[in-house]
Amino acid sequence: MRTLLDLQIARDLHQDSGLSAADYDVLSTLSEHPDDRWRARDLAAQLLWSTSRLAHHVGRMEQRGLVARQPCPGDARGAIISLTEPGRATLREAAPPHAASVRRHLIGLLTEDEVAALDAIAGKVITQLAGQPPADPPPP
Repeated sequence: MRTLLDLQIARDLHQDSGLSAADYDVLSTLSEHPDDRWRARDLAAQLLWSTSRLAHHVGRMEQRGLVARQPCPGDARGAIISLTEPGRATLREAAPPHAASVRRHLIGLLTEDEVAALDAIAGKVITQLAGQPPADPPPP
């Protein structure tokens, strides 16, 4: 299910906006940070990407004018990645059809109780994968 859902949402995103799922992840993550900028290593960590993957992907996005890369003050090896105006406009245009795709292929198919159950299940999985103790440990 996860693979098919991810593929369909990624297809819709590309068809509607020309963005890849990775492009959207970078743009939306940048937009959620103060001043629409992140230090590259912190952005990579937030996305759960290697710094090498981020550098290559940001390079391609930079060529398209979606993001900009500046040197990091006080760290010759570091970089600051920022959202450009064209990147912000692209994200603004891409977000509504992307949200509609998620609703069409997942949320709209579920009842309120099923959405609540999915939320509870996802929360437990995320907590475990993040190495945090569960809020309610399962009975022995």
